[in-house]
Amino acid sequence: MIVPTRNEARNLEIVLPAIAAVRPAVHEVIVVDGNSTDNTVAVARRTLPWARVITQTRKGKGNAMACGFTAATGDVIVMFDADGSADPNEIPAFVNALVKGADFAKGSRFCKGGGSDDITLLRKSGNAGLNTVANRLFGTRYSDLCYGYNAFWADLLPQLELPDPAAPQPEDGSMLWGDGFEIETVLNCRVAAADLTITEVPSVERERMFGETNLRTFADGTRVLRTLMAEHRRMEQRRKASGYAR
Repeated sequence: MIVPTRNEARNLEIVLPAIAAVRPAVHEVIVVDGNSTDNTVAVARRTLPWARVITQTRKGKGNAMACGFTAATGDVIVMFDADGSADPNEIPAFVNALVKGADFAKGSRFCKGGGSDDITLLRKSGNAGLNTVANRLFGTRYSDLCYGYNAFWADLLPQLELPDPAAPQPEDGSMLWGDGFEIETVLNCRVAAADLTITEVPSVERERMFGETNLRTFADGTRVLRTLMAEHRRMEQRRKASGYAR
């Protein structure tokens, strides 16, 4: 289980014990810290001593996730936000979807059994529009593109071709493609482009417990749309180069 963090100390005091209480027990918890200033690392180590705590190599949520993916030793990788919005008790459902044949278990707030205590009408409408674009571009049937609670088999990582965590931070301070909040959309696109088997898993999103969200409705929506277009171009270029005809 990969838990990216940046100033989530108060939330980790609740989230990490809840993860540890899940049965069947999770194989490992990897907390990836983004240079927090609120004692996140110390709280993680004190609250769950057996968790592995590492520091991301560059900046951005995508880089944090890639660092966690690389450090993982289990067969299954679960992406889990540290803000308390995700329910650890849903983890077995994600793993079960993989065991039953899925390559990628995609959490959804909008399929039957899912829900959200946090999403606004504006964000819900925006998500629906982005779903439509994604499904038309990639031939998917996603009901919830913009949700980060997902799981997949670890041996699929090479196919995802995420930025190497060992690569240096660009000198101009910019982020490599995939290092930012676009990571979840990038993953959804690349799983679809690779023709992997995707199963949606109903999930109920809860409100963030402490701290302020980093989501910016219009800016993030625009970034997701740009990501969809860029990943579609990437897919088409690769298919053309390989002689694949749709």
